[in-house]
This record gives sequence, structure tokens and C-alpha cells, in this order.
Amino acid sequence: MAGFDLNLMTFHPADYGPILAGLLDAGRLPELGPGRPDPEAQGLVDAVTPDRAFAHTIVVDREMARACLAGLWLHHDHLDRSHAVSQTIHTTTGSYWHGIMHRREGDYPNAKYWFRRTGDHPVFSDLARSAGRLTAGSGVDAERLIAGDRWDPYAFVDLCQACVVGRSDNESLCRRIQRLEWEILFDYCYRRAAGVVTPPESREVAS
Repeated sequence: MAGFDLNLMTFHPADYGPILAGLLDAGRLPELGPGRPDPEAQGLVDAVTPDRAFAHTIVVDREMARACLAGLWLHHDHLDRSHAVSQTIHTTTGSYWHGIMHRREGDYPNAKYWFRRTGDHPVFSDLARSAGRLTAGSGVDAERLIAGDRWDPYAFVDLCQACVVGRSDNESLCRRIQRLEWEILFDYCYRRAAGVVTPPESREVAS
């Protein structure tokens, strides 16, 4: 199962099972802001439970399965529905989805609060490498977003805000980084929900 291929930076919806694959669009590039909720997707996502989404496999971590649903709602610009899920997931990953939702909502201080609760998330190193490749030659100083080999979520909040209010012309790049972030985090959640991890892996602690 490839899911998100870090080396090629490609996302493969079909690797997440038939239910999730039918609701994921690898070419979708959500806005930095709230976007427009997809009314056609609402009924389809409403019908998805963790058991149905993972009917093709075995769920070993139900909170991670629910985290996939928080990401799925965000994928279709239903920020309120994503928030309703993420705020009940008391782990670092729940806080991460929560922070992304508030960043897209435009509540930047609240986004930073939830990223503080996220702490040094396990996906940050992969995100830093991928974002570094995207920013190469773009004119954006990668050091603004990447500290060593770790992602800086606060710097990305600031850059997204600058784009939204017209103080930066890097919106297209930020939207691609945001999509990468979503893909890597969704893949992380799916793999742990389905137990597809490389030992040793520890269960997350509440944040």
C-alpha cells in the first residue's frame, strides 16, 4: 500500500479502500481560506462511519479512524463538520486537524493555540522534506517554514495569513504545501487506524 508516496510526492486515493477512495480527489487544491462546502459531498460523507470507511480492513485505532473523517470533511471544505469531529479527539493528531481547521477558518491565533497542543508531531519531518522540495527555487525562504528537519506550523500560519490578506503573492505555493500537509497527515491517520505501521510505533498520548 503506497497511499502517499513521499519520494514522488504523489497521493493515491485507491489505496485507502473503496469507500474513502470514492470521496478523495487527488487533484483537489483547497483554498487557504474556508472555501465553499461541497453540498453533493455532504450526504456522502455523512453516511461514512469509521466501520464503513474501513470495512475492507481491520480498525486497530478507532480514534485515528475518526481522525480520517475529520480530514475528509476538511477535504470537502466542510470546516464546521471537521471541527465537530476533531474537537472530540484528544490526541496530538486531533489537535493537528483542529489547528488546520482554524487556520483555514481565518482564526490564526486559535490555530496557533492548537498547534502548540499538537507539539512536535510525527509527520513534521516528512512534511518538512516535502515542503522543502516544493519551495526550492520558488523565492520563498524555506528556513521560514523549516527549522532543521522539522516543520514550523506557526510560520506556515503566518505565511497563509499574509497570502489571504494580500501581503504575499505565494498563495499558489501555499495551497500546494497545504495539500501536501493534508495528504501526509491523512495517510498517517489511515495507516495507524488500520495498523499499517513499521514497529516500533507507540500510541499517541492525549494533548
